[in-house]
Amino acid sequence: MVGNEGDAFKIAMKTFDRSRPVVASYGLGLMQRCVDLCLEYAKERKTFGKTLIKHQAIAHKLAEMQIRLEAARLMVYQSAWLVDKGQRNTLQASCAKAFACDAAMWVATEAIQIYGGYGYSTEYPVEKLFRDAKLLQIYEGTSEIQRNIIARELAKR
Repeated sequence: MVGNEGDAFKIAMKTFDRSRPVVASYGLGLMQRCVDLCLEYAKERKTFGKTLIKHQAIAHKLAEMQIRLEAARLMVYQSAWLVDKGQRNTLQASCAKAFACDAAMWVATEAIQIYGGYGYSTEYPVEKLFRDAKLLQIYEGTSEIQRNIIARELAKR
């Protein structure tokens, strides 16, 4: 037996506080891969006589992808830093997990859009990243569960 009788839920919740930043970091890696692939593709693929990256709509998508990646990275680092300091991080871990995984889903969706019809094809890696991003929103507590935890933590203030 681990811990005392009746403490299983508390132990599980403390474990999630440590594991959710890790799951959120998977979202960071997924977003970085999407950005890297899309940048490469947008610099090579031409439409209407110019590369995709020179089209403002595509450039703005790439910029927003990077913005969300950077914001998520800071949230993940903060929640992991609190773990390293031995401080409670329930709020930050759930914020990082919800934001990073939702951002990963958004970034993967935009990657498919940038690739156009190719984005949906199994011949290109963005379709798998899209499926993986959806899993991140579910694994270790759905984004909705994270919002429940965040709301509960806010109510304690």
